[in-house]
Amino acid sequence: MAEAVAALDRPPATPQEIWAILRETAERQRAADERQKAADERFEREKAENAEWWKEAKERVKALDRQFAEMSKKLGKLGNSVGEMVETLIAARLWEKFSAYPYNLNRAYRRLPVFDASGKTLADIDILLVDGEWAMAVEVKTEVDEGNVKYHLKRMDMIREHPPADVVGKKLLGAIAGGIVDPAARELAHESGFFVLELKGEAVDLAPPPEGFVPREW
Repeated sequence: MAEAVAALDRPPATPQEIWAILRETAERQRAADERQKAADERFEREKAENAEWWKEAKERVKALDRQFAEMSKKLGKLGNSVGEMVETLIAARLWEKFSAYPYNLNRAYRRLPVFDASGKTLADIDILLVDGEWAMAVEVKTEVDEGNVKYHLKRMDMIREHPPADVVGKKLLGAIAGGIVDPAARELAHESGFFVLELKGEAVDLAPPPEGFVPREW
């Protein structure tokens, strides 16, 4: 109660004191406005800088995408070149590798397509060796795995069902050849009745078949 009475007894502020309070309030507001303005300018500046950074980042990503696409294209060409080189090395005098067997496969065709009755291409024969009685479809891969062997089994059925002219009326054999042959793929190929050929340097070796191996005829 004494404090309340003291407050009531305090003389009213003079005009000078009121103006001083108003000036202080105005100064504080001006300082606050300047801080807000500085903050807004900083925000816009950082926003612009970030926008420029994002633009540059997107350009870098696009550049990397172009470089990756070009690299993939070159690697694809390189892969094709290696595959063609392996196929060429294996195809050279391939028939000589079967001298221990009753074949005289002295004619060779490369990239021979297999068509169905409507003319649709079902598969390609990488190398086809033929003589008057026999035909041998050879699948060539840079690296041979079990999947390649399984697909060649399906291809052999296609060839038998839709034989090219040079296969019609002939006994059909199959072979798998590669620059590198996975041991499991070699085993599966022999179990499937395929011959297996491997590139050794610039020479091609007929992999020794397991005991009791009998070439399958399709």
